[in-house]
Amino acid sequence: MDSNYTAISKSSFVDLQIHDDIQNPLPQRKTHIKLLPLDDVERFADPKIGNGQSFEEDDDDDDDDFDIDDYPLVSKTKTSKGSGVHGAVFNLTTSIIGAGIMALPATMKVLGLVLGFVLIILMGILSEISVELLVRFSVLCKASSYGDVVRYALGKPSKVLSEICIIVNNAGVLVVYLIIIGDVMSGSLHHVGVLDQWLGNGFWDHRKVVILVVVVVFLAPLCALDKIDSLSLTSAASVALAVVFVVVCFVVALVKLIEGKIEAPRMTPDFGSKRAILDLLVVIPIMTNAYVCHFNVQPIYNELEGRTPQKMNRVGRITTVLCVVVYASTAVSGYLLFGKDTESDVLTNFDKDLGIRFSSALNYIVRIGYVLHLVLVFPVVHFSLRQTVDVLVFEGSAPLSESRKRSLALTAVLLALIFFGSTMIPNIWTAFKFTGATTAVSLGFIFPSLIALRLSQRGERLSIGKKFFSWLMLILAVTVSIVGLIGNICSLESSSE
Repeated sequence: MDSNYTAISKSSFVDLQIHDDIQNPLPQRKTHIKLLPLDDVERFADPKIGNGQSFEEDDDDDDDDFDIDDYPLVSKTKTSKGSGVHGAVFNLTTSIIGAGIMALPATMKVLGLVLGFVLIILMGILSEISVELLVRFSVLCKASSYGDVVRYALGKPSKVLSEICIIVNNAGVLVVYLIIIGDVMSGSLHHVGVLDQWLGNGFWDHRKVVILVVVVVFLAPLCALDKIDSLSLTSAASVALAVVFVVVCFVVALVKLIEGKIEAPRMTPDFGSKRAILDLLVVIPIMTNAYVCHFNVQPIYNELEGRTPQKMNRVGRITTVLCVVVYASTAVSGYLLFGKDTESDVLTNFDKDLGIRFSSALNYIVRIGYVLHLVLVFPVVHFSLRQTVDVLVFEGSAPLSESRKRSLALTAVLLALIFFGSTMIPNIWTAFKFTGATTAVSLGFIFPSLIALRLSQRGERLSIGKKFFSWLMLILAVTVSIVGLIGNICSLESSSE
């Protein structure tokens, strides 16, 4: 029996319904769907269709207006319930506030309070703009990952390069997390660890043993989770622990400032020596590293309930404000507390008397609290690392979420490699200054600005202000990368002399 179909409301979960009145059939709209190879980067990628396929609308539908806000990255379903704004903010904030916060007081020591404070705000604003550009064009091309939107705008070689940047950046960040955990718990050459203070010398204060136990007992179970939304509660806890760290630092610095126990800090950069100038060249890339979260934007957006670009932009703006406040408070208070003795990992400075009441208890709260924060942040960054490695290595295979064995195997291999990396890199400053000048600045600023500028050339509307900021980000990012690399090479040569 012949049937006629009429379209129903957009908000419904059923697209068409049967219409039995064959006497007065409604006019039918011509609709055409083609299955096309994924390697044609000029077409929209549809996450609903399997790997190697995409969709294209028929030319007869040109009279319909394309509204970017009506197209989420993945289609809504009745059975999937995503995370709310708060959960998305916690996950995105957790992607940003990690080990980078520990290096910011040392950047203040190099830049001075005024320039350091201004750069923290400026980097936050530019990072937020780049996230909004990324969200807009990710929705436009139906991208489900950072690499997808890069491929749509810049081609497959650029996609592969962006995925390599994500892998290097995220692996480097996770290695830094383990270095900090090891230094805080087992101590370092110039600082006493928590376990030393509690239990004295023994096998438990060996750095490799401590890191191995943390990886196997605490990190592996969290990293084995399949969905990033499953980490919303741990992300909320990690943000709360970071806030505790910031509040303690700020209060202690304020008390010592009122009591007159803090030396006058440097307000401007030091240009008095070759060493100071080299430090200045490498410190700005370290600061750009602090705001990189772009590799997690698409996964977080995909799991956002009632997702729209405006809603994700609100998540990004709330996250940026929160991170700027946390970073500025930590950088200023940490530098005021320890002055010229501020370490590249300021957390190691908290092994000595702070000069106020309850100093010992506060030291333990700060160090142990932040170690727990890093333990909870670790799986969020690892999630993007695992997804990117899977896409790069197993391209064309079933999604990782459908292969539990492959997911667990990748998790085990990545954790093993990260563990070995943490035993070979001497300190977080070494890791941050290289990733900051290369992968971090590429992911956070170079790729998003290139995507926006390239798609604007293809006719996508981009305001004059967005074009200006895109060019500004691109020029600044390339400059910072070149200067940072030169500074890193020079600093290595001077240290080897």
